[in-house]
Amino acid sequence: MSIIDNRKAYHDYFIEEKYEAGLVLEGWEVKAIRAGRANIKEAYVIIRNGEIFIVGMHITALPAASSHITPDPVRTRKLLLHGNEISKLIGKVERAGYALVPLDLHFTKGRIKALVGLAKGKKQYDKREDAKERDWERDKARLMKVKV
Repeated sequence: MSIIDNRKAYHDYFIEEKYEAGLVLEGWEVKAIRAGRANIKEAYVIIRNGEIFIVGMHITALPAASSHITPDPVRTRKLLLHGNEISKLIGKVERAGYALVPLDLHFTKGRIKALVGLAKGKKQYDKREDAKERDWERDKARLMKVKV
């Protein structure tokens, strides 16, 4: 069950592989995400010292759940992946010119997971070509619907 989608990532990048990663969260963050108060539109994923972090993910604190602490809405959060997945991602990002992009947040067995995509950036003409293709599919469906 998806909580938040990052549609902008699919517009700006070619997604080649997807990895499901756990998140290291505090209690108030979990409550806020369950309430739908998270945003991953401007977030990105970095690799630092052999660990993977998500930067720029904004989680707005609930007023009732965070009364005893001072929440930081855009703190850097660690992503949890297996060691062999991390080493594979490090190799691709450093050598092949790929980027790591957060695609969505979802629940898996009651836990909040992040879907991270291994992506290559799109050029402007690629984005225009995708828009043309989408428009053509929509027109084609409309034409087929009218004839039937």
